[in-house]
Amino acid sequence: MALGKAYSVAVTGVDGQVVEVEADIGRGLPGVKMVGLPDTALQESRDRVRAAVTNSGGEWPDSRVVLALSPATLPKVGSVYDLALACAVLNAAKSIPPEGVSRTVLLGELALDGRVRSVRGVLPAVLSAKRAGWERVVVPASTMSEAGLVDGIDIYGADTLTEVVLWLRGDGPLERPGPRPVGERPGRADMSEVVGQHEARRAIEIAAAGAHHLMLIGPPGIGKTMLAQRLPGVLPALTEEQALEVTAIHSVAGTLSADRPLVTDPPFIAPHHTASVSSLVGGGGGMAKPGAVSRAHRGVLFLDEVAEMGTKALEALRTPLEDGEVRIARRDGVARYPARFQLILAANPCPCAPPRDADCVCPPTARRRYLGRLSGPLLDRVDLRVRMETVATGALMGEAGESTEDVRARVVRARAAAAERWGVHGWSTNAEVPGPALRQKFRLPAAALKPVEWALRKGAITARGADRALRVAWTLADLAELDAPGEVQVAAALDFRDRGTA
Repeated sequence: MALGKAYSVAVTGVDGQVVEVEADIGRGLPGVKMVGLPDTALQESRDRVRAAVTNSGGEWPDSRVVLALSPATLPKVGSVYDLALACAVLNAAKSIPPEGVSRTVLLGELALDGRVRSVRGVLPAVLSAKRAGWERVVVPASTMSEAGLVDGIDIYGADTLTEVVLWLRGDGPLERPGPRPVGERPGRADMSEVVGQHEARRAIEIAAAGAHHLMLIGPPGIGKTMLAQRLPGVLPALTEEQALEVTAIHSVAGTLSADRPLVTDPPFIAPHHTASVSSLVGGGGGMAKPGAVSRAHRGVLFLDEVAEMGTKALEALRTPLEDGEVRIARRDGVARYPARFQLILAANPCPCAPPRDADCVCPPTARRRYLGRLSGPLLDRVDLRVRMETVATGALMGEAGESTEDVRARVVRARAAAAERWGVHGWSTNAEVPGPALRQKFRLPAAALKPVEWALRKGAITARGADRALRVAWTLADLAELDAPGEVQVAAALDFRDRGTA
């Protein structure tokens, strides 16, 4: 009877936990028994691992093999454990010394011929191993650039099981990560290409400076999508901590590119208007996968033709907008994904949507019903609303507007002012500041609050709407390089909430 061990990582959402893989070679008829709450893909790994060991020149035990993954109460999902399972069996068979596997985390799926294939979630797995105090980790060679983003732990890459076995015996080297690829900021469309629409351009700048949500309403072809696509270019680049957060989500989603593994720019996610609830907030069989709201973390989620979207899908956005994260319960556990994004909505004013509003042939009930699909609670969470009008002929022939670089410079200054003001409290943008802090610790003078008090007495806004208007007022003050907003900024913030939906 022989016992061997190896270690891997179970990733749940963007969090990971080190898993101990034990292999027991005992008496009995040849066969493989796996315990420890494995899913279907992991159950099938028994045949993959046995074939990989045999085809790599190793010997599979000709007796009963029991494979145990602990903690036993933690569901194990996917094929990331294949490499650890093979090494645990080889360790039990005395083909690998215990010193090597006892301080190494092994990640990777095995092909039948022994090749080590890439898996999703390598970055969060390596981060979890580092936090747990492990010295080194072996990953598929194709994911080396992704794993190499983590400092403070030794990263090794392998193409085959044979390479890993020889390395654990001390008979051969494994690949090491090269220097991090430093890619230039990807080229984006420029703000100067947008004709006219000065008010909407101003709203884009305010939204970028304070991380506010925005709704654009206007007829087709007026520039709603153009403006939304240019918002990421106006936003500042992600900090190193934010970049790792975003990259970990995209690693789990399987959307990272090998040539540019670190996401350094705010992502822009634009799902189709027929998107389901699961595709928006996350879901799927087994452990839930990240949805569009999580892939847009620290970036922009653009919902075009939002009035055509399903009511259930839209209402599912309310919780992520408030909490900044998504928690999805499934049979295999609860997945938690960050989801702090900027929501940009675009819609036509009515079903027929002619270039001129006077040419509309929709009955009043149809117009009300069309935008009525957006519930009041959802719209109440949108800070800025803009109705875009048809551009005059002169604007088409006029000079180009401000460039993205000019707008971004003002946005960066405004964000820096907000970060300096709120940083000691743990907030970085005006949109993150809680309402109680705005009303109590950072309460504005009575004269500045007059527009909000008037709107509340009139019933024009809710208490949530008042808080959001105050956040926008602080952003307007930052753009104007003021120490605090006055009555003018508060009134302008309220004016943006009144536009667009009538």
